[in-house]
Amino acid sequence: MIQPVSLIISFYNKIELLKFIFAALDRQSYRNFEVIIADDGSKPEIVEQINQLKSNYYFTIRHVWQEDNGWQKNKILNKAILASEGDYLIFIDGDCIPHKRFIQEHIENRTHNQVISGRRILLTDKISQKITISKIQNGYFDFRVGIPVFFQTVFEGKKTYLEDMIRIRNPFFRRIFLMDRRRYLLGCNYSIWKSDLLKVNGFDERFIYPGTGEDTDLEERLARIGVFCISKKHLVTIFHFYHVHFDTNYEPNKKLYEENNQNIVSFTPHGIIKQEV
Repeated sequence: MIQPVSLIISFYNKIELLKFIFAALDRQSYRNFEVIIADDGSKPEIVEQINQLKSNYYFTIRHVWQEDNGWQKNKILNKAILASEGDYLIFIDGDCIPHKRFIQEHIENRTHNQVISGRRILLTDKISQKITISKIQNGYFDFRVGIPVFFQTVFEGKKTYLEDMIRIRNPFFRRIFLMDRRRYLLGCNYSIWKSDLLKVNGFDERFIYPGTGEDTDLEERLARIGVFCISKKHLVTIFHFYHVHFDTNYEPNKKLYEENNQNIVSFTPHGIIKQEV
């Protein structure tokens, strides 16, 4: 059966985190989806473990792999798009654990000519180290994780985006208390109709380092064809595992990003379909 929704996970070697994600996906309230692992060159032993995991879950798992040749996330994402069967695509990073209503809320709010930019709660190093598959299976991310997040935010001054633990799903209350606004594309949590993404030819594969342009280039090109990013506060949340932040001020990325903006590029010739330039 062809699933109407494809969840694409950016991945590289972190198999234990992938198992956490699968445990969370196993509890999803919306269950008609497939998973595409966009694997940017993981080791053979990791690939073998993924193959062993495929039959453990009710959802279909497709593994799309490319040779490790440095950071080429945009290239493997384009391959994952081609491999996907869903008309609607949800993207997360391989260190993000989805809330149990994550896919349902993306589906309920999908709209043509719009990207849903979700929200994230940042887990501290201390909290991240204590996560287990058993905790996830027993609903730890439904609510209980909010207790240590609250204490680390209030008493230790950690940046966590605690406020996004408050979930407002009722349409009436959202109209009264919230206004969905155009905001930036959150690269670790967003969704879009595949047809809208194909209109701009997917990701520009010349971006070969995380940071400037990795997500914002796609956001700008989509906006030029009238597809805008809308932030959904207090919905579609993921829990982002702690990692040390790296320098994203990569000059070649900045140059490419500025070049695309100056040339008012919407359909990149360096995307899913390669064109002569």
